[in-house]
Amino acid sequence: MAAIKTELTPNPIPIAALDLGKKYVSNLATRTAMYTELRLLLDAQTKTLSSPEYRDLIVRQNVLSRSSSSAREKMWAELRKRYLLEEQSALFEAFWTEWRRCRSEQEKGLTAYILFALNDRVVADLGTDWLYPYLRDAPAAIRVEDVRSFLDLSVKRHPEVKGWSEKTRTRIAQHYLASIRDFGLASGKRTKTTVRPTVYGAPMRLLIRALQLARVRPVDGVQAKIFRLLALDSRDVIDALGELNRLGELRFRMQGDVVELDVRREKM
Repeated sequence: MAAIKTELTPNPIPIAALDLGKKYVSNLATRTAMYTELRLLLDAQTKTLSSPEYRDLIVRQNVLSRSSSSAREKMWAELRKRYLLEEQSALFEAFWTEWRRCRSEQEKGLTAYILFALNDRVVADLGTDWLYPYLRDAPAAIRVEDVRSFLDLSVKRHPEVKGWSEKTRTRIAQHYLASIRDFGLASGKRTKTTVRPTVYGAPMRLLIRALQLARVRPVDGVQAKIFRLLALDSRDVIDALGELNRLGELRFRMQGDVVELDVRREKM
């Protein structure tokens, strides 16, 4: 595989999905990905804000229309756990840049899904290890029981799952399937079937930027398993980058043993 010329951060920035030692957390036990709430919050903004400013919008200004202060506080806490919501976060800044460049609702949904997965090791592993073949075979039926089985088997690598009750594991499975439907990766309410994602520029650039922030070697980054979130294997990634280059979505060139990859854009 050729070397890649690209800009890496001076020091690695922790990315939950790319940290093999990261423990599983049960964020999905309480709520789904809350994508609708995220959209309502972000679509009303023209720039990134600090965490206190986002909290003020949700708790004091009640932009998400919750009836009580306790409900608003919970909403803020849950959204921050899922999506960072902090202008000082390099990953959130990268997400915001791509979010603003999205040209369709489908592209927005996939871009938000990538941020959600990058920030939650459970979601990332489900996406790359469990959902991936179902996306490749789309439309394919997916069931809560199958997600539960994945979580049960994950105890070998993630003993922290032993501390989760049966109810917690089931709710995580239910909320995960509801979430991927909201992001556009599945359809149906009771019976869900997968929808293979279209390759868009924004979610691809966000994945590449995350790898750069984590200081993953470029030669490893192009072959990274994390692209399975978008149903892409290593061969597909090269083809997708070539097509996105043709469309002007990023810069990608291979010449001999040198590859140039540039996803940087001016801050919006």
